[in-house]
Amino acid sequence: MKAFGYHKKEKLKSRTELQAIFTTGKSFSVFPIKVFFIEKDRRDTSVPVHAGVGVSSKHFKKAVDRNRIKRLLREAYRLEKQSLHEAIVTQSKTISVFFLYLDKELPDYTLVREKMKEGIEKLIKRINT
Repeated sequence: MKAFGYHKKEKLKSRTELQAIFTTGKSFSVFPIKVFFIEKDRRDTSVPVHAGVGVSSKHFKKAVDRNRIKRLLREAYRLEKQSLHEAIVTQSKTISVFFLYLDKELPDYTLVREKMKEGIEKLIKRINT
């Protein structure tokens, strides 16, 4: 797989996994992004990290705006995920991560990218402890 790709296998799609993240998973916030994550024991998977993104329809009524924010989140994750993957692989773990956008205004790409980087660094620290 390409180093900077975001392939279908990496996407978090399982309803049960999503429910597990929100009910039993841990979370922290790097405003305007809230990061939910759960560590899994599966070592046989070819993908160490499953990731998903979301935006509240309460704050953004138009699907166009929600889709734009999700696109920005996915792009920022795609470019910043390398360090997270390396950290997870060295510990031979697998995790599921969900990035939720919290703010009420449309974001600027540079802000999203910066906060995504901070969020991933914080996530690595949380997993290492």
